[in-house]
Amino acid sequence: MQKHQYSSEKPRQILLVDDHRLLRAGMRALLDDMPGIAVVGECGDGLEALALVRRKRPDVVLLDVSLPGMNGLEVAAHLSQHHPDVRILILSMHSGPEYVARALNAGAQGYLLKDSAFDELAEALHALFAGRDYLCAAIDGEVVERFLSAGTDSISAAEVLTPRQRQILQLIAEGRGPREIASGLNVSVKTVEAHRAQLMDRLGIYNVPGLVRFAIRVGLVNPET
Repeated sequence: MQKHQYSSEKPRQILLVDDHRLLRAGMRALLDDMPGIAVVGECGDGLEALALVRRKRPDVVLLDVSLPGMNGLEVAAHLSQHHPDVRILILSMHSGPEYVARALNAGAQGYLLKDSAFDELAEALHALFAGRDYLCAAIDGEVVERFLSAGTDSISAAEVLTPRQRQILQLIAEGRGPREIASGLNVSVKTVEAHRAQLMDRLGIYNVPGLVRFAIRVGLVNPET
């Protein structure tokens, strides 16, 4: 097995974010075996990921899309705005061009399928460390580019919401009630209810099952969770 050697005197620092502990453990074992790389932290929650980035300042975040609290695309968008020096490699089971386009629009520089070979993970990291973007070899880049150029109705609909409204939409779709959402976000129940009413008005969806279906369609939550 070929190993990529990185010449930097300081190991490249990686933050690993995935809500499946077994997958994180396997991924960490692979990364620990790569010379010149140090895993400086790991977590399974989007909000915790933002806190770890602020504390650890990693070079690259390996980021799953389906995360509790705040999904990976929202995390990517936040990092792109507030920590532009941090590179983002999305890890996903979804190979559809609409998913890839959504991740790239959110600010990710790389997209890798979870069933990719170890050597491709190393290649993707090597590209991001060098300042280049990376797209999994199994993904048709030309089709993704068409999605990036044209967009989709679902993506456009989601973009009319504010970041807080998208976050509350995700939490509603995860089955959280107003009090639980308010406690987690450290806001009042009235604030949560106001955001919920506003996002319903913007989307034209006035019941929770409809919000859940919309959240699944635009990739805010995994239908299997």
